Amino acid sequence: MKNKGLYALVGIICLVFTLILALPVTGECGKVYTIGITQIVTHPALDANRKGFIDQMAKEGFTVGKNVKYIVNNPEGDMSLAASIARKFVSQKVDMILAIATPTTQACAKAVKGTNIPIIFGSLTDPVAAAVVESWEKPGGNVTGVSDWADVGTQVKLIMDICPDVKKLGVIYNAGETNSIVQVNELKKAAPGLGIEKIVEASAATTADVLVAARSLVGRVNAVWVPTDNTIVSAFEAVVKVCEDNKIPLFAADTATVERGAIGTPGISYYVLGKECGKIAARVLRGTKPADIPVKKCVMTDLYLNPSAAKRLGVTIPKSVLDRATKIVNK
Repeated sequence: MKNKGLYALVGIICLVFTLILALPVTGECGKVYTIGITQIVTHPALDANRKGFIDQMAKEGFTVGKNVKYIVNNPEGDMSLAASIARKFVSQKVDMILAIATPTTQACAKAVKGTNIPIIFGSLTDPVAAAVVESWEKPGGNVTGVSDWADVGTQVKLIMDICPDVKKLGVIYNAGETNSIVQVNELKKAAPGLGIEKIVEASAATTADVLVAARSLVGRVNAVWVPTDNTIVSAFEAVVKVCEDNKIPLFAADTATVERGAIGTPGISYYVLGKECGKIAARVLRGTKPADIPVKKCVMTDLYLNPSAAKRLGVTIPKSVLDRATKIVNK
């Protein structure tokens, strides 16, 4: 009888362990994680970042209605509101923040100081220049994530492959965005080696200033390039109109802008970037410290081209370039 009781006890213990192992590895049995998501403004690239993150989190076992809850807030370019949202997440004691874009990441990093709330960022170009991590390899603190760093030299090379006579290249950006300053500096380094003699800058502090900034380049440049600048991309149609009206070839760093009227760009998939954010977030929720997870760069795998936009801008894309495209857009 004693042996039968012992066998029964062993069987119960084995059953309990089997049930525990069958549970999703979320770091805490039965816990529902609250994740705050904030992106600086609404536009396709940042939206794709958010969607990729949520989709990947579901694949990792973090499912809405089961063990994760998202609070999504968007300041729509208002930096005081971005800071307020970040502080609100802290007061709500969220388990994690997904900060999409440089300004929102900076606001969140400031707000979480003195707490243990981890931040996963996405679509931030240079986290060291933005002062949110100590280094790419060893972030330190409680912030890490995925950069949308793109090789500016490769993007400028495309401009010259399509418009080889460009000598003066205009760039429109918000001088208040760290990510944009980094890209413009990279542009200045790359341009001379590709035959561009002068970079003509036009700055816009708000979306309302974008049209005036674009108009200021008319008659002064042979082409225009727009970096992954949240302010300019949010009002990209204003740049498109000025360039179309004046037959100025328009290029950009964000693949989503090609569908909105740019001629083309090599770039990254922001949806894939979001999925990479999700992978990192899952690791953190399972116990890995953000300080120990290197910042990741997404690989430039795409080449978007828009022959219809090119035609409206007075440009014909050479067949040799079209043959390299991963996606042809005709809008």
